[in-house]
Amino acid sequence: MDKSLQELVNAYCDEPTQGLRHAIITEAIPLVKSIIGKISRPDTPLSQYEDLESAGVMGLLQALDNYDCSKDIQFNTFAYYRIRGNIIDYLRSIDELPRTARKTYGEAQEVMRRLQQELGRQPEDEEVAAEMGISLEEFHKLLSSVQQRAVLSLDQQVFEDSEGSTLSSTIEDEQVEQPDAELNRKSMSKELEMAIKELKERERLILSLYYYEDLTLNEIAVLLGLTEARISQIVGKLLLSLRSSLVGESVNRP
Repeated sequence: MDKSLQELVNAYCDEPTQGLRHAIITEAIPLVKSIIGKISRPDTPLSQYEDLESAGVMGLLQALDNYDCSKDIQFNTFAYYRIRGNIIDYLRSIDELPRTARKTYGEAQEVMRRLQQELGRQPEDEEVAAEMGISLEEFHKLLSSVQQRAVLSLDQQVFEDSEGSTLSSTIEDEQVEQPDAELNRKSMSKELEMAIKELKERERLILSLYYYEDLTLNEIAVLLGLTEARISQIVGKLLLSLRSSLVGESVNRP
């Protein structure tokens, strides 16, 4: 009978042989592929699937080298964040987005914040596009680009001076073991919790499916009867919207 990933890792802790190291990589490849499947790749020659898989395996090996078998933490939980983080770091390292496009993200965020205050609700795509003076198609491309580049990853702190203020911390299952003390922080931004609670039910569902249930964009699209491109746009808009809401709260704070 084949050993499970955890059994292989436990054996490696006792006797770190090259053979066990290779066996762990082979057993963990499905985990790496699952993580890659939920991260949209930008259309550049350096972001082919094989490149992301290599980055993921490097993260896996880093997790293996830093894993402490004496702690009551499952290796796949510990490795997940290392693998995902390494892939995102790789994508950021090859990011060639022009400065003008970066300015557009900031402009979209500001327009969404302003419209939300004026309308008392989340603005529709058409309203934001019109306010920015761009077509709806251009705005949708912008949203997809936000999601693909993961600039506003839910694992990124929203406020630099507030530890634990990550978007993912508000939708994670509290029963799931956290890989280390940093991810086990209990303090969370109240503004962040409120911003997510104010989202529409379908929007909260998409965030939960994408960041907690670990579904790919395509799987969410099939589940909700939408296209993968539309799910990518929705995730991008949610990230911009949440961040613009939080920036607004930060500015208005006494």
